[in-house]
Amino acid sequence: MSAIPVQSQSRRLLRLLANQQIILLVVLVVLSIFFTINNPIFFSNGVFANILLDWAPLTLIAVGETFVIISGGIDLSVGAITGFAGIIAAFVMRDLTQMHLGETETLLIGLLVTMAVGAGLGLINGLLITATRLVPFVATLVMLGAAGGLSIVLTGGAPIGEGPVNAILLTVPIIGPFSIPVIIVVVIVAYLGLVLHLTRFGRYTYAIGSNSFAARVAGINVNRHLILIYVLSGLLAGLAGMFFYIRLASGAPTSGMNSELDAIASVVIGGVALSGGVGVLIGTVLGALILTTITSGLIIIGVAPDWKQVVVAVLIAFAVLAQSVRLTNRSAS
Repeated sequence: MSAIPVQSQSRRLLRLLANQQIILLVVLVVLSIFFTINNPIFFSNGVFANILLDWAPLTLIAVGETFVIISGGIDLSVGAITGFAGIIAAFVMRDLTQMHLGETETLLIGLLVTMAVGAGLGLINGLLITATRLVPFVATLVMLGAAGGLSIVLTGGAPIGEGPVNAILLTVPIIGPFSIPVIIVVVIVAYLGLVLHLTRFGRYTYAIGSNSFAARVAGINVNRHLILIYVLSGLLAGLAGMFFYIRLASGAPTSGMNSELDAIASVVIGGVALSGGVGVLIGTVLGALILTTITSGLIIIGVAPDWKQVVVAVLIAFAVLAQSVRLTNRSAS
C-alpha cells in the first residue's frame, strides 16, 4: 500500500524536473549564486539595473520571435530591423531637435517612427511568405540583408546622434533596479503573454504552428494571421531599436546586430519547440534573462565574454533534452 504514494511522489518529482520554467529558475539562481561568490559586486542594485537594461531589448525581440516560432516560422531579420528602425528614428529626432522641438515630443515621435518602420518591414516579411510563397527562412534572410545593408549605406557605419540630449537619463533606475523603459517593456511583455495564452489570436497562433492545414480547414485565415504575426515581430524589433537609442543616445547600424541569434536562443532555452505549436512566453522571458545574466556575470568575474557562446550552447542542449523528457512523459501518460 505504501508503494503507491511513493510512486505518485516520484511521478510528481519527475514532472517538476521536466517543467522547463522550474529548470530555468533553478539555473538562474545557480548562476546568480556562482557570480556573487566570485565577485560580491554582482549582487548589487547597479548590476541588476544593467542586466535589466540588456534584458529589455532582447526580450522585446525574443517575444516577437516566440509568436513567429510557435506559428511554425522563423524570423532572421529582427536584429537588422532593430538597427534600421533605430537609425531612421535617429535621423528624424536629429532633425526635430535642430528645429527646437521639445525633447518629450521628439522622443514620442521617434518612438512612433520606430514602431512604424518595424511594423512596415514586418509586413513585407509577411507578404513575402504568404503572397510569394517564400519559406520564412529565406524571406527573412532577404530582409536581414536588405535592412542591414541599408543601415550601413545610410549612416556610413557611424552612429547618428545630436538628438534629445537627456534621453539617456531615462535609463536611470527609479524603483530598485527598474528604469522607466524597463518598466514599459515589462508591461508590454505581460500584455502579450495574456494575448498569447488567453485570446483567440493566441489560440490561432498555436493552431497554425501545430497543423496549418487543419487550421485552414477549421476556418482560420492562415495567411492573414501570419502577416499579423510578422508585423508584430517587426514592431517589437522596432521598439527595441528605440530602446537602444535611449540607452546609447544615438542610433547605430550595429544596434541589434546578432540579436536574432540571441532571441532564437532565448526562445529555445525557454522551451518553445522550433517545430511550432508548443511553448509559453514566460519561458522566453526567463531564457533572455539567463543570457543577459551570463553576459554581465562573465564580465564582472573577469572571464572573456566569448565564453558566453559555450555556456549558451550547453543551455540549449539541456533545453532540448528537457523538451524530449517532457514529450516522453506526455506519451507515457
